[in-house]
Amino acid sequence: MIYKFRSKAAADVIMMGPTGDQVLRLMGREPSAQGLVDVESLNAAISALERGVAEDEAAFARLQLEAEERGEVLPVRQGISLRQRAWPLLELMRHSLAARQDMVWGV
Repeated sequence: MIYKFRSKAAADVIMMGPTGDQVLRLMGREPSAQGLVDVESLNAAISALERGVAEDEAAFARLQLEAEERGEVLPVRQGISLRQRAWPLLELMRHSLAARQDMVWGV
């Protein structure tokens, strides 16, 4: 599935299925073909997604620290990080919140 997140406040954000599923779960939503994050819920959704990104970054930092302590080669990120994937959606949600507009997908 491809997710297309929309708001009247900013440009659309498109995500492939697995990433879209992941960010929706981090926001406390079940992945679905259609959905809505209303203005009143945007702050909580932004905070939840930012926490998820921070946890992902912390987990990777722990991996690097553990490898360094063992004298191993430090792991490097493979592909695009969650922080990079979530940034456009976070920006869309921030603009939506500022403009008092809901965010939808699949509609």
